[in-house]
Amino acid sequence: MAVNKTPVLKRCRSLGLEPENLGVHKKSNRKPLHQGRKPTEYKLQLREKQKAKFIYGVLEKPFRNYYEKAANMKGMTGDNLMRMLESRLDNVVFRMGLARTRREARQVVGHKFILVNGKKVNIPSYQVKAGDVISLREGAASMQRFKDIADATGGIAVPEWIDFDADKSTGTIKELPNRDQIDVPVNEMLIVELYSK
Repeated sequence: MAVNKTPVLKRCRSLGLEPENLGVHKKSNRKPLHQGRKPTEYKLQLREKQKAKFIYGVLEKPFRNYYEKAANMKGMTGDNLMRMLESRLDNVVFRMGLARTRREARQVVGHKFILVNGKKVNIPSYQVKAGDVISLREGAASMQRFKDIADATGGIAVPEWIDFDADKSTGTIKELPNRDQIDVPVNEMLIVELYSK
């Protein structure tokens, strides 16, 4: 299985992202990299694609597959793409506050701590649907790991498209998010322009 092992802070710097906005709690005193020349249109498009891939932890081939599925769906391709990325199980676990970062959420899902509608799901890219109930496996909430996570993520606001019960560590997907409900600093229209060349 392919894994992106690029250091997170270095990647944030190259893409001009703030690590704190991605759930990374390390702080870097170094400023984002800036080249002297004005970036080309292609470079701007490529950077937006790299940002989306990095934020959601998706490699090139799966990302391309998401784009092709989004292009074949009704509605705007860019909005469909962002909705599909936001609906990944690892992202939903992160949004519910059951993990500190999306990378940790991917690990939590892979280690079979997450139930979807009462069944164990260990596929981070699993697409959740409206009405799905996502919860921690029985007994997991009492583990020290999840107590530490709950302490770290206690003040994080859960998106309005997820109905989350913190006491039971259970969330229900009320509806799939629309673009206005996705607070990710990505211009998806540039990604569509890049792929449609």
